[in-house]
Amino acid sequence: MKYKVLIVDDHFVVREGLKLILETSDDYQVVGEAENGQVAVRLAQELQPDVILMDLNMPIMDGLEAMEQLQQQQCTIPVVILTTYNEDDLMVKGLAMGARGYLLKDSKRENLFRTLDSAIRGETLLQPEIMQTVFQARSKAMTPTPPVRTTASSSGYSAILLSDREKVVLQAIAHGHRSKDIAFDMGISERTVKAHLTNIYNKLGVDSRAQAVAIAIEKGIVHL
Repeated sequence: MKYKVLIVDDHFVVREGLKLILETSDDYQVVGEAENGQVAVRLAQELQPDVILMDLNMPIMDGLEAMEQLQQQQCTIPVVILTTYNEDDLMVKGLAMGARGYLLKDSKRENLFRTLDSAIRGETLLQPEIMQTVFQARSKAMTPTPPVRTTASSSGYSAILLSDREKVVLQAIAHGHRSKDIAFDMGISERTVKAHLTNIYNKLGVDSRAQAVAIAIEKGIVHL
């Protein structure tokens, strides 16, 4: 059985390049293409792909708007953001909205499949070099973000909310480590790592690794 992929990008060359790479895999097949978010939302409902590769900067309807519409329709298809190095702000917003990961448009074949594999498993593959770029961009921006719910306080996020071990886990996630690797490094079980993750999600009011890291970068909870 092959996993179905929907490619969303307004550049034909990008879509064709991704198709050529995906066609070399025994695990994935491209079932649809969209040149903007409006078409992507329609095709996502019609084709029910297993994962969506979503560009952010598109005409008619951009990737963030498309993700918002899919969420409103209670669509649970994992989204992987397609991005470039000059779209850091959009990428952070996409991660905060629940994207399962991100890929540079010139990523190598191995990165593409590794990221898709993680998204299909319900995990998020965070590449440290990109997170560093995002962190630097957001540090310079100094723009306020709207408050998001938190189970501990209505005044926003605070590093005080997290225990020392939760901070270690979140720091490791921000550097792209998997639960298995974190467990080994900390000398604890993978189940304990997942329990820490659940606590982190609850305290920050999020439901994915990507959202947790995006918020941690925004608020300086972790350092890259």
